[in-house]
Amino acid sequence: MTETKPETESPGLRPGRIGKEEPGRSSQGLIDLAEKYGARNYHPLPLVISSAKGVWVRNPEGKRYMDMLSSYSALNQGHRHPVIMKALAAQAKRVTLTSRAFHTDQIGPFLKEVCELTGFDMALAMNSGAEAVETAVKMARKWGCMKRGLGPEKAEIIACANNFHGRTVTIVSFSSDEQYRRDFGPYTPGFKLIGFGDAEELRAAITPDTVAFLVEPIQCEAGILIPPAGYFRQVREICAKAGILLMLDEIQTGLGRTGRMFAFEHEGIRPDVLILGKALGGGVLPISVTLAGAEVMGVFKPGDHGSTFGANPLACAVARAAMKVLRDEKLDERSRRLGEAFLAKLRTIKSPHVKEMRGRGLIIGIELNPEAGGARRFCERLMALGMLCKETHEHVIRLAPPLVITERELDWAFKRIKKVLEMTK
Repeated sequence: MTETKPETESPGLRPGRIGKEEPGRSSQGLIDLAEKYGARNYHPLPLVISSAKGVWVRNPEGKRYMDMLSSYSALNQGHRHPVIMKALAAQAKRVTLTSRAFHTDQIGPFLKEVCELTGFDMALAMNSGAEAVETAVKMARKWGCMKRGLGPEKAEIIACANNFHGRTVTIVSFSSDEQYRRDFGPYTPGFKLIGFGDAEELRAAITPDTVAFLVEPIQCEAGILIPPAGYFRQVREICAKAGILLMLDEIQTGLGRTGRMFAFEHEGIRPDVLILGKALGGGVLPISVTLAGAEVMGVFKPGDHGSTFGANPLACAVARAAMKVLRDEKLDERSRRLGEAFLAKLRTIKSPHVKEMRGRGLIIGIELNPEAGGARRFCERLMALGMLCKETHEHVIRLAPPLVITERELDWAFKRIKKVLEMTK
């Protein structure tokens, strides 16, 4: 196959050879293996990634693609960032896992650094984002019982329709997406759904049994839905007045993605609980964290919650390097500057297929008209031109490149997006 190249090459656009391919395996052969032996719980685009560096990936045949998905914002620092890979290798030579039965020389420094980065008193580290959300749910319920005096089985949590907080049985219990719920019942009780972006609906939904409001600053999986300006200032006031916890799920929006280190900073507020994951692991290892003040986090006692791999020394070392890269390279500022310019440029595209373009920082959604025939076919055509992105909720193309992307690389991506949107019939 012929390698896809930018029209004008530069040293910054030449990743070179970025890894060894699977010996003796073609892309189609590897896809066939996955289809034969794997559960059909994903519908990936028909390509194989065998090596990666920065914003670029290659398939086994050597064809290069630009990654405009970033593993749903887990790769904010890009593929295999050298600082993060160095930390991974150094720690892997020392110790990788002990369980929380013992202290390690990485967990204390990691917890201190993540608390300093976020401004919270205490943190509890797990592995996946869903585990961190489960941690927040358990913590809020226990806080309601211990600090608010609610009886057993009384604590209620409010969430928003069209949310995406994970896929555990408890989390899909408060999903409004029928596919996420279908045939997985019985569901966990104690949740109430309201509309996203309507502060007065939140106010009306609060009862004496309400302990928390769990919400995403931007609903990424729902199609990059951004609430009205001032919404979170109202939400913050309502939660404070009602004495309930405002819990923000920034697993996708946090750590520079929206042009601020955290999306809640856009409205100058602070939540009571912050949930992080994805980019905290630097695109290398899963690690997540739930953060809160000492009074809230203090409800946990030994034996209440935990994970064998949670806060393992290898993941903690990687996360420390991942946070260092975010700070040192000012990736939040870079996301704001490049994202604003990129979105403005995308809006110059004239296409009958496009209903709306919206975004904040380097998380952008291109919503297509229903008559366009779905976003997947556009993603497939972009893939053929050497650019990888993914549809979300059928009619939205999600664009979320690594935050280390350059202006020239974004120009390269823009030409392909414009071509596909203006020419696809």
